[in-house]
Amino acid sequence: MDTTEYLGVFIDESNEHLEVLYNQLLALEKNPNEKKIIEEIFRAAHTLKGMSATMGFSDLANLTHKLENVFDAIKYEKVTVNVEMMDILFAAVDHLNEMVEDISSGGDGTRDVSQAVEQLQAIESGNSVSAVQMKEADSTTQQQEATQLQHVQGLDEFELTILSESSDRGYSNYEINVTLREDCLLKGARVFMVFEVLEKLGEIVKSEPSVNELEEEQFDTSFTVIFISEHSKEKISTNIEKVSEIEQVEVHTFSASTYKADQQSNDKARDEQQTQETKSNKDKKQQNSAKTSANKTIRVNIDRLDVLMNLFEELVVDRGRLEQISLDLNHGDLQETVEHMSRVSSDLQSIILTMRMVPIEQVFNRFPRMIRQLARDLNKNVEIEIIGAETELDRTVIDEIGDPLVHLIRNAIDHGIESPDERLKKGKSEHGTIKLEAYHSGNHVFIEIEDDGAGINKEKVLKKAIANGVVNDSQSELLSDQQIFELIMASGFSTADTVSDISGRGVGLDVVKNTIESLGGRISIDAKKDQGSIFSIQLPLTLSIISVLLIELQNEKYAIPLSSIIETAIIHRDDIMHAHNTKVIDFRGKVVPLAFLNDIFTVPADDNVIDNEYISVVIVKKGNKMTGLVVDAFIGQQEVVLKSLGSYLSNTFAISGATILGDGEVALIVDSNALVI
Repeated sequence: MDTTEYLGVFIDESNEHLEVLYNQLLALEKNPNEKKIIEEIFRAAHTLKGMSATMGFSDLANLTHKLENVFDAIKYEKVTVNVEMMDILFAAVDHLNEMVEDISSGGDGTRDVSQAVEQLQAIESGNSVSAVQMKEADSTTQQQEATQLQHVQGLDEFELTILSESSDRGYSNYEINVTLREDCLLKGARVFMVFEVLEKLGEIVKSEPSVNELEEEQFDTSFTVIFISEHSKEKISTNIEKVSEIEQVEVHTFSASTYKADQQSNDKARDEQQTQETKSNKDKKQQNSAKTSANKTIRVNIDRLDVLMNLFEELVVDRGRLEQISLDLNHGDLQETVEHMSRVSSDLQSIILTMRMVPIEQVFNRFPRMIRQLARDLNKNVEIEIIGAETELDRTVIDEIGDPLVHLIRNAIDHGIESPDERLKKGKSEHGTIKLEAYHSGNHVFIEIEDDGAGINKEKVLKKAIANGVVNDSQSELLSDQQIFELIMASGFSTADTVSDISGRGVGLDVVKNTIESLGGRISIDAKKDQGSIFSIQLPLTLSIISVLLIELQNEKYAIPLSSIIETAIIHRDDIMHAHNTKVIDFRGKVVPLAFLNDIFTVPADDNVIDNEYISVVIVKKGNKMTGLVVDAFIGQQEVVLKSLGSYLSNTFAISGATILGDGEVALIVDSNALVI
């Protein structure tokens, strides 16, 4: 069977199961006797094994099968979880992850996993049950099968004759009950795969529901097959379980003579029961159908969403143009139509942006296992606390922010968290903690990486910065503590006595800073000696469409992102004061410095504005700091498409991009964060 069309689904689902394996292994290490965790791991391994075998990835299926066996032994208390075992289990899942990555890159997923298989087999056989226990288990299974009720109804005389004759010739008759997972996407395809497996092992006599109903997915999650084969129940069950999205397989011996006798003696009772069951199943199917229709989902390639976003960006530009034309013509019907179009397109914009939003937990989930391994390599005790993993970000931002966060966390473990002995000498717990928190604030998402380690040695940073020529002696005297800390993000800067393979590999935090700023974000650092450090990252929710306040300087238009604006104000010139050679105003009891955009962008001031007794000020913020941007005039609020200035103008001071307005003019977008003093 050609499985190419299922490859994308296989890769996506495999990554989901691997994520479950990693997370549950971390949980198991802390709670080795928790049955629920063990069952989750077993279920994920079992499903991944079946999917891999069906797709023909034998190495992946073989290793997952061994992993499944280990957890089956743990589940039934034949094996006890210990630290050495956890290392082997994590290594096995790492192998699985690398094989899936190879498949997603176009490879065949082959990998030498013989050592991992041997280790897992050793774990499995280390505490095996005795032969007596096995015999008792087999006896119990036989008793359960003897009391198992038959599920298939309505076998006709011809079918019963075939079953009787096959039994006389030495073949075995089986009743096979197959249950699909509740979240199975392609039930018809899964049934087809099961039937294809069975046809290689024997002959299908009857199915319930019928073949047509199964093909048309007119069933809930389970179906039953009467089957003739020369193979054992174990072999049949094992082969069916290789099909992905199978929740459970039950294979029972089927007796045609017993069935016939029961049918003759209980026809009336069975008919009544069948009628009731048919009605019950019909109601259940209707309920399930309603439930399914309410929760239908599809997988959409991110490239398609990118195309959709690009088309919508063009629509936003045209919408602005239409709004401008309707105002110029002052045509009532046209204005009404444009207003309606604006409302509809705003709703469309909200939906498109929501479609691109994904939880940041996709990035955060990789860190617990990474921290576990790094802590072991460095002989440190480190725990991670994750807050706000459900916070959503644009998919483009998610794809880019992973590596900077990895670098910061590695840096925190290597340079921040002390060794257990050092922590005890300082009166701390020997367990260090890294807190990873994400939260929304306006149109931004903030990510904070906080550790309770040694903090940052301010004197050492300043000394190294002066030695490297990053700052001179006179400049260093004017720097605040936070500005000194942020010197560690200068290019090539490092205070480490030796280069480590853990954090940076000789590369400073300048790479992290550049990546974050390329996403329109900002990073700040705060620290206290022997108490820890906080790296705070501010990122935009989306990189394409933003709400801005249009302002005017002379005859030029600029846009200031609304997410940075606290308030607009009209200030009398007599209210401007001077402090430390800077013009400031008293804004609601706080001293706020002024930044004159005419001077910053070298735009000649309008003579009328100069003679005016009042000035227009936009109060913007960055963290806890505020600055008043002095402009010539306010134009109004508008949603615009953010366009890059290109690599040639990438370092333009206080400008983060540009946009095309409704009248066709280009307006530069002000980077207010760069202007906050």
